[in-house]
Amino acid sequence: MTISVSQLAEAQRALASPLFADVGGDARISFEFFPPKTEKMEEALWETVRTLEPLGPRFVSVTYGAGGSTRERTHATVARIQRETSLAAAAHLTCVEATREEIDAVADEYWAAGVRHIVALRGDAPDQKAGYAPHPGGYENAAALVEGLRRRHPFEISVAAYPECHPDSADSAGDLDNLKRKMDAGATRAITQFFFEPETFFRFRDAVAAAGMDVEIVPGIMPVSNFASVKRMSAMCGTDVPAWMGRLFEGLDDHPAARQLVAATLAAELSRRLYAGGVRDFHFYTLNRAELSYAICHLLGIRPQPASKEQAA
Repeated sequence: MTISVSQLAEAQRALASPLFADVGGDARISFEFFPPKTEKMEEALWETVRTLEPLGPRFVSVTYGAGGSTRERTHATVARIQRETSLAAAAHLTCVEATREEIDAVADEYWAAGVRHIVALRGDAPDQKAGYAPHPGGYENAAALVEGLRRRHPFEISVAAYPECHPDSADSAGDLDNLKRKMDAGATRAITQFFFEPETFFRFRDAVAAAGMDVEIVPGIMPVSNFASVKRMSAMCGTDVPAWMGRLFEGLDDHPAARQLVAATLAAELSRRLYAGGVRDFHFYTLNRAELSYAICHLLGIRPQPASKEQAA
């Protein structure tokens, strides 16, 4: 494997830096949640929201199930976050199983509820084996969705990026072309699929720049609370799981506390190395659990923000 001069410089910077003592606290963060299915899960989500809220994230997003299966729950969760917290809520919106009119109506409802940020995605097919097929009357892909949202309201729009290539893309060049179409359609930023080695992100960042795109790319960080589950998710989205990660989690199935410590250490070290390479924005896939993301943010120098008078009231 050929290692570029820029990668070597980034690696040297990361290795030469003190572990966490000199991380400046100038990182910006965002969090992703999923809509709860039960009353117990809803309680857990809101405990997570309240725990992470004082860290002052740029925004928090709420996911959307395959085929629009969580549309109502996503809307209810986003609207409540927007209404009851100090957080800026972003709603995931996909093209799957809906006409343009239906999607436009959902976007209008979000705008009316005070939501100003959409995470625009093509979405996954409800039947993975059948593969993705555009709805006959719907938006055919994420770029078309971005364009439609831009016509509807002046939303802030985040889109997805894939450092290891989307499973449906023929190659990385085609994947970059698709990202460019989304940005040209009016997207604000790209948030990446999760990955586990900093070089994966740095190579992708270099490739995006080489393709002529000057865009904000935010790395998506997935703390590994359950290794078997992450392996399944990684296989579905084409994310490489390094062999060393399997060795680190081996033997921890019956030791949840130790597993949490290992998970926090891995994600924090990934974040530190990204920070050493110039990254200042991080998007955490929380899986509706606060502890790991909170610990990582603390190690990055992020501390709770003083409550405003409005919040205190």
